[in-house]
Amino acid sequence: MLLCRVSPVYQMLARWGRRSQQGGLLLSRAVSCTSSRLRAASSGEGNAQPADPASTQALYRDTVLLPQTEFPMKLAGQKLVERELQIQQECGFADLYSWQRERKAKKEFCLHDGPPYANGDPHVGHALNKILKDIRNRFEVLRGRQVHYIPGWDCHGLPIELKALGELGTSGLSPLEIRQKAREFAEGAIARQKAAFQRWGVMANWEQCYYTFDGAYEAAQLKLFQEMHNKGLVYQDYKPVFWSPSSRTALAEAELEYNPEHVSRAIYATFPLATLPPKIASENGLENVSVLIWTTQPWTIPANQAVCYMPNAQYSVVKRADTSQLLLLAAERTASLAALLGTELQTVATFTGLQLEGGICKHPTIPDKQIPLLPANHVTMGKGTGLVHTAPAHGMDDYSVASQFDLPVECMVDEDGKFTELAGPELQNLSVFTEGTQRVISTLQESGALVLEEQCVHSYPYDWRTKQPVVIRPSKQWFINTASLKHKAKEALQKVRVLPESARGSLLAMLDRRTYWCISRQRSWGVPIPVFYHKETGEPLINTYTVSHIAKLFKEKGSDCWWELPIEALLPPEVLKKSKAGPVSDYVRGDDVLDIWFDSGASWAAVLEEDMEEEPKEPESRLSWLPGSLRKPLVPESDPRADVYVEGKDQLGGWFQSSLLTSVAVRNKAPFKSLVVHGFAISEKGEKMSKSLGNVVDPDEVINGTKDGSLAAYGADVLRWWVAESNVFSEVQIGPSVLNSARDSISKLRNTLRFLLGNLQGFDPRQHAVDPKEMYYIDQYMLHMLREYSMKVTDAYSEFDAGRVIRILQAFITRELSSFYFSIIKDRLYCSPEDSLGRRSCQTALEEILDGVTRSVAPILPHLAEEVYLHAPGHDEADTLFKSGWIKSSSVWRRPGLEEAVEGACAIRDSFLSSIPGKNAGQYDLTIAIEAGLLFELMESLQEEPSSTSSQLAELMMAARVNLTSELPRDLPPGALLSQGTFLINLEGGVIREESPYSIAVTPTSAARCPRCRRYTSESTDCLCPRCQNVVSHAG
Repeated sequence: MLLCRVSPVYQMLARWGRRSQQGGLLLSRAVSCTSSRLRAASSGEGNAQPADPASTQALYRDTVLLPQTEFPMKLAGQKLVERELQIQQECGFADLYSWQRERKAKKEFCLHDGPPYANGDPHVGHALNKILKDIRNRFEVLRGRQVHYIPGWDCHGLPIELKALGELGTSGLSPLEIRQKAREFAEGAIARQKAAFQRWGVMANWEQCYYTFDGAYEAAQLKLFQEMHNKGLVYQDYKPVFWSPSSRTALAEAELEYNPEHVSRAIYATFPLATLPPKIASENGLENVSVLIWTTQPWTIPANQAVCYMPNAQYSVVKRADTSQLLLLAAERTASLAALLGTELQTVATFTGLQLEGGICKHPTIPDKQIPLLPANHVTMGKGTGLVHTAPAHGMDDYSVASQFDLPVECMVDEDGKFTELAGPELQNLSVFTEGTQRVISTLQESGALVLEEQCVHSYPYDWRTKQPVVIRPSKQWFINTASLKHKAKEALQKVRVLPESARGSLLAMLDRRTYWCISRQRSWGVPIPVFYHKETGEPLINTYTVSHIAKLFKEKGSDCWWELPIEALLPPEVLKKSKAGPVSDYVRGDDVLDIWFDSGASWAAVLEEDMEEEPKEPESRLSWLPGSLRKPLVPESDPRADVYVEGKDQLGGWFQSSLLTSVAVRNKAPFKSLVVHGFAISEKGEKMSKSLGNVVDPDEVINGTKDGSLAAYGADVLRWWVAESNVFSEVQIGPSVLNSARDSISKLRNTLRFLLGNLQGFDPRQHAVDPKEMYYIDQYMLHMLREYSMKVTDAYSEFDAGRVIRILQAFITRELSSFYFSIIKDRLYCSPEDSLGRRSCQTALEEILDGVTRSVAPILPHLAEEVYLHAPGHDEADTLFKSGWIKSSSVWRRPGLEEAVEGACAIRDSFLSSIPGKNAGQYDLTIAIEAGLLFELMESLQEEPSSTSSQLAELMMAARVNLTSELPRDLPPGALLSQGTFLINLEGGVIREESPYSIAVTPTSAARCPRCRRYTSESTDCLCPRCQNVVSHAG
């Protein structure tokens, strides 16, 4: 039950202690005091004088085993950069991924890489994302799992096309010329980004990545498109979409960014009632009533087809006090509108929205056109009048109303955002955002329909690439019916773990807002939608046979063949025959390309999924372009889902969502088991990084320093520490002070590791390690604490919480090592015999601590960890840390009884040290009085003798001498410092609990300071203590 009763170590240590005491007595008799050798003759009187203490200490300096290591204390500047590159080379960073893919492993961990966009240089956002992923991947490699991680790039899309063409634009260039320039630009960006990722220490096979412009990838993407088309989820329709006049293409929701400072010219305008609603026609005084609407987009007024009301709301006819004009609006908006108009509004009649049914209005700008009053659920009362101007061609909700009531959808705006001929000669060719809006407002004013104009600052969608406002306009596009997928997607998400959990709500909200997904784009740089159109009817030709044939061509030749090959090769006779179509001369190929979110959203199918062909020739044949080690199917094969997707919060409406929808569409499950959503990198002041603000942090300059010296070279590990230490689930700040703090933290860690290495000089754990059961109790206790530490660190890494890893690491180093263990063991390390049990016991613990701490920080700081491993004992020179496993904690190290013994002693130690604040504990004798019981027996396990200067208890207390007794002696010196305390013993999981009181007495020691070990355990200042006499005599 108690340590001293159940552990054979206790008896062994007791015998060892008795032998040591006897040996010391013999030495004290056999070895004479060295004072005669430490005195010098006076030149005058010839009297002997004591030698200088400094010279006395110097005499024994060579007998003290001080730390020795070639591990440098500090690396900075160019030396640090060069050392990291050398470590990468010597320790096989480039080969690690392939090595771990070839080894046998019981479990696999798959982190599917969300492809970064190949449109620029690497930035700190890339660093945050890639390093965060790499920390987890390296952790999994260390714990023995086989990591599946194939880096990828998103290579298509308008931003690349615009940057590649620059000022040239697309004028006069063929699609193939545009694609060639875009490809070259993307390849250059990929090369720069890839080099940066490698320099940051990101583990992967960088010769084998996936690219969305690769033919094999495009083929897999088309197979997914085909599956969804076969299920009726992909369709063509004419409906409103977000349209970017600046890019001349349709956009999906994920390609928008909302500008909260957008300013619109909002208006209040009247639509005269031509026919009163039948249910209120009998009311008196309702002649010449006008419906009052409010809109922030006056340019849409010419396209108006209805005015909508809320069926269950209250509406009033009010009379303006200043003009006697009769206006119809929501009753609850009357007060705010009266304040806005600066006049009293007298209520004439009030009724429900249902009573407005059947009302007909006159169009304010188009003579003789009449429009109906219609019920709609999207009408709100937060702003405006409670009556909504409805233009089906230019609003999503408006289009829904048009579909319900069979209203015409007339588009009066072209691809450049200008009015068409349909809008009339006065508006034709005018930009809807500028001259067009002004012309419409002027027309309303001229007709007497304009009531008020105001500036409205509100959130408005912009093209995320060009940063210009978009319009909603109808266009014939290809869509995915997301409405039919939402329920399945939500069900699938219930089985997905989301970190942080708060991100789940945002993902669900974005899913709710997405009624359909426009996947066609009117550009050249992308994957062509494999559709052909009949020249006369415009009917699309797309089926399993046509898509399969195109996918096969893309896999062999790449998607450029859509433009390179004649249509006869794209639509061969056998395909036409199976499709039951007419001659090839009846068809033209389509011009649209797929949305890049569909490109990247198909990555699970191209990289993770089993081959989607009906008769695959070989497993994973879709990735035949990868080497065998990378084509290994995920385990288990029946569930080829990634363990985790890790991306920024902007991907909640982007890659996370597109991947989820496409996977649910064909597999009824999510492509991921977990989602990790991180924040954005921002400046130290909390600002978004911007070149105009001058707060952009370049990761290359962080690593290598700036040419002008304004930023020091921090190296890659500092960048990695910044990522790990940050709360990545919120916005992540970076700047000089943050980087300096990271550098200082690594420097402190480096010094701790150097102390450990220095004290392991001459120690090889394969030869000198002490069995845990024979180690000193304090050393066993540290192994126990190391085991607890390793379990906490493992849990933190598993939770993607590298910040917690760092906090646990720093607490362990500060509290358990620097402030406690290191201060206790220095005497035993430096002054005990080199091969003594006590010193080897300590070194055994230090070696395990070094190994555990180094491995625990290795996923974060791989360069430092491998550098330490090069200097660490106990392994062959060719070994590397990442090929040698995770922290090797043993269940044997768990010693609850020992933990109580040491922590009980620590409680007494705290009382002792607090009684002599700021004083040297080694100059005092400590008497500990404990009544017979559990605590006394536990202390006896640390000191069997009643009084000792060399027991484990004395070492732990750091006192000159410790006396252990059942009660304090009555003859204590008058100046003795007395103190009391209690310690709660908790053993056997709480079965044994005992509140144990203790008393201590502290008195200055009468012993002298030993000139070698500097402990106050010597008879006189010029004599060695018994322990040092023994060491020196044997050393000689």
